[in-house]
Amino acid sequence: MGSIFLVMEIPGIRTWVIFYLISFVVLLWSAFLTVNGIMLWVSLMLVIIVIGVNFVTVYNQIKLQTSRKALQRDLTKNIGKESKLAQDDRQQH
Repeated sequence: MGSIFLVMEIPGIRTWVIFYLISFVVLLWSAFLTVNGIMLWVSLMLVIIVIGVNFVTVYNQIKLQTSRKALQRDLTKNIGKESKLAQDDRQQH
């Protein structure tokens, strides 16, 4: 599972950085509201929403990566096998 995040493209990494920066700002704002003692239910709701969105996003990315791997495995399954069985039609020198 750790290798899933190592094969992400550079644009994907930029998107993840922005996503987690926004999540971090929301959690900081939630902590600020909690420390001041005002709107505790709002801060709790923000934390639940951020954790839920993060969970769903990471789960969808893992499913996407596994489906991509399965598609690549299916597409490359028979590469090289046909060339061994076929006759060599190259010109002999």
